[in-house]
Formats: sequence, C-alpha cells, structure tokens
Amino acid sequence: MKLGIVILAAGQGTRMKSRRPKVLHELAGRPLLRHVIDTALELSPERVVVVYGHGGEQVRRAIGDEGLHWVEQREQLGTGHAVQQALPALEGLDKVLVLYGDVPLIRARSLRHLIDTTESALGLMTVDLADPTGYGRIVRDEAGNVLRIVEEKDASEAERAICEINTGIMLIGVERLRAWLQRLSPDNAQGEYYLTDLIAMAVHDGIAIHVAQPEDPVEAEGVNDRAQLAALERVYQRWQAEALMAAGVTLRDPARFDLRGTLRTGMDVELDVNVLLEGEVVLGDNVRVGANTVLRDVTVEEDVTILENCVLEEARIGSGSRIGPFSRIRPGTHLVGGAHVGNFVEIKNSTIGHGSKVNHLSYVGDTHMGAGVNIGAGTITCNYDGANKHRTLIGDRAFIGSNTALVAPVSVGDGATIGAGSVITRDAPAEKLTLARAKQVTIEGWTRPKKEEG
Repeated sequence: MKLGIVILAAGQGTRMKSRRPKVLHELAGRPLLRHVIDTALELSPERVVVVYGHGGEQVRRAIGDEGLHWVEQREQLGTGHAVQQALPALEGLDKVLVLYGDVPLIRARSLRHLIDTTESALGLMTVDLADPTGYGRIVRDEAGNVLRIVEEKDASEAERAICEINTGIMLIGVERLRAWLQRLSPDNAQGEYYLTDLIAMAVHDGIAIHVAQPEDPVEAEGVNDRAQLAALERVYQRWQAEALMAAGVTLRDPARFDLRGTLRTGMDVELDVNVLLEGEVVLGDNVRVGANTVLRDVTVEEDVTILENCVLEEARIGSGSRIGPFSRIRPGTHLVGGAHVGNFVEIKNSTIGHGSKVNHLSYVGDTHMGAGVNIGAGTITCNYDGANKHRTLIGDRAFIGSNTALVAPVSVGDGATIGAGSVITRDAPAEKLTLARAKQVTIEGWTRPKKEEG
C-alpha cells in the first residue's frame, strides 16, 4: 500500500493570543508541527503533505522542506477544504492518513494500529472522554456501527451526552476521498466544509467504518491555548521521565525534570530536581547532576559530578571531573579529565588540562591550559582588547596566584608561578616566579572623610 500523510497546519490559533502561528509554539523545545512531522515520518510514508495557511512562510522557514510537500490554504474554510487543497499532491497513492499540526502527542504505534487494522476505505480514530465538551461526537446505531460525526454546535442534547469523540484522525482511500470531497457542503453552523461529513457519506455509500483508539486518550488532545500547551508539556515530560527510569536513570523527582532534545545515558546516572536538558546531551556512567542545573548540547564522560546551579552548553566534560556549584561552562570548552571547576567560575572556549583546578571566582576565556594547573581565586584571562579576541597559554603545573590578570596574548611556561595580585602582560618563563605589582605606598597624615554632624 502506498501511504500518504496530510498534516493540517493552517489554523490561526487565536486563543494562543500570539503573533506566532500556533503550530510553531514549542513543546519540549520543538514546534508542535515538528512533533507531528517526526511521528509521520516514523510510518515511512510515500509522501508527507503539509497544508499551511496562517503565517505560512514563517511556518515553512521554521520547519524546512526536508522532502515535505507544502500546500497553501489561502482561505480557512474548514478541514474538508484544507484536504481539498492537498488532493493534487496525493496522485498515485492508495490511502491517506489525516493528522493535525496542533496534536503533538499522537504516537506512531497508535497510528500504525489504525493503518494495520483498517481494511475498508475509511478508518477513524476515536477516544472516550468523561467530559467531551467541545468535541465532535460519534453517533452510532443500535448495532454499534458508526453513522456520522456531529459537531457540538450542531448537536442535539442527546448527542451532546455522547462521550465517544472524534479525534479528527482518519485513514481514507484516495479515490473515495476524491469523490467524497466533491460532495461536501458548508451547510452547518460554522459555514465550513467539515471533513467529518465524510463519515455520513461513507455510511450512505455502504462503506464500513473501522474505528480504532490510541493507547492513551491524551495522544489525541490538541493545543488551543497556552494552558493546554502547558498541560501537554507535562504529559510529554512524564513519558520521557518514565522511559529514562525504565532504562536505569535515577530521577530524584520525575515531576521536576525537563528534556527538550535527546539524551543518551550510561549506567547509574542520577539527576536531581529541576535539571533541564536541551539539544543533544550525552551522560556517561556514574554521572551525577545536581539540582537546578542546565545542560545544553553537552557530552559528559563517566564519573563526573556536576553540583547544583550550574549551566553547561556546547562543551565536553572529561571523566572524573567535578563542576560547581554555581559554575558556568560556555561553548567551546573541553575539560580533558579530572578537572575541578568551582563556585562562580566561568569558562569559555578553553581547554582545561587533566587534573587542573579553577576553584573560585575566576574567568577563563580563549585559553589552553595544561595539566595539573592551579588557578587562584579571582583570576581572569583578559582575552578581549575591545576589537579582537586573543588566546592565553598556560603550561603544565603552573600556579597562578589569586587576583591575577593574564592579559592576552600571553603565555605562562610549565611549572611557572605567578604571584598573587599580578597583571601579566608579557610571557612568564617556565619554573620561575613572576610578579607584576605596583609599589605599595603608605600616605602619612591622611585621614578618612567623616560625615558632617548636624
């Protein structure tokens, strides 16, 4: 069977109260539409067609083509009208699966079940809700056969009491779809062309309607406002937390965990509360991450401890290193291994050699640091001259005293010692003590200013 997938993503989303198209609002760091496209691609379809409208070019730029077929719905005249716009892109296909760009949690295995169990020209996904308010109801006959779908605004009191609702997800034979779409009418409360009217047409034509349900009803929930977006975010994060714990990761509180990207872990990884992971994150064996820490596009090798309140991004942390609390590791940083980076230390675009220590209140930028180096508290590398960045080189076993400024470009030799409070503007030789301090002066007869009385 040649399967096509049509994703309807043309809605304005007025209840979001945003200039951004609704399908570009993010769940777990990705646009809603991106979630649906990725799920669609898991089904290996012949073609994926995205029907866009409101903010269309913005949507296309944000998502990218990636082999997608984009179809514009210039007027938003309903779901049936949207699929009509997609018809030319469905030539040569056998069946089409209709999905929605604002229903991000639908899972591929639920869709595969609908596809595999539907033998007729029309398959429909439904769910049962305790409170079906706002959804189209599934109307069945006494034998349980589906007769039609009625939208809430068009429903009678008896029909509104039905708890089985339409998800909007349908699997339709392309030739039947083409014929049924020609018969759609906007004769309803909204004045729109409802795709759901195909159900009554199929019944009229004697086509059996197959019904399937997702594993979890929440898969079919859409996003219409920010409260619903927040609610689905927590569901998605719960799913990810459960998968990680099943894989052996310890989460101190699964309800206070966020993954907005991908995570690969080794054995015995532990994450404390309010850890946020973004982009591509890799955590090796025995990694411990403290509370309130952000890891963004980071690789952390085995036996690393990251204490509380740290931010690491686009960096590589070598095995046996210790970071934090309150450390910031910026892009381009590589801790080779066994390094210590302590409280209120910022490191940017630098290599920190094996066993080196930057433990307190320091800034290290654009630096190559050897092994076994000790950086005293308050040390900074002055890497920016107001126009250009320059590098600092620090050799193995160097000792940099507290409150030192290394004015790049400058190098400190192997085993060199820099006296506390120095401003180093020229290269410091290996194995020697280098000082650069102003002369200390005591001013005789000076008195501290006092406040005037009265």
